[in-house]
Amino acid sequence: MKHLIEQRYLLRHNLLAIIGFCLCLYFSYHIIFGERSIIRLMTLERSVSKVSTQYNGLREERSALESKVVRLRSGSLDPDLLEERVRYVLGYVHPDEHVLLGFN
Repeated sequence: MKHLIEQRYLLRHNLLAIIGFCLCLYFSYHIIFGERSIIRLMTLERSVSKVSTQYNGLREERSALESKVVRLRSGSLDPDLLEERVRYVLGYVHPDEHVLLGFN
């Protein structure tokens, strides 16, 4: 009986510490492994940097294409670029040129 009373006394006396310890364990687990955890944050940061790199590459490609479009407009037509596109798209060649077809 005395042993049971001592256990109840210790439990009541340390209940706040036990609850605090359990709360610390709970929140520590979720800080490390939860949906909004440190690991998830690092994964998202890597994803953001990868997508940012892709975005910068696409932005550069778009600006290059926009400059080509500007050079092909009738107000500022670049004859060399126009000739290159005609040769590539339509397959035109000059009469004095010879076309060599290569097969790999």
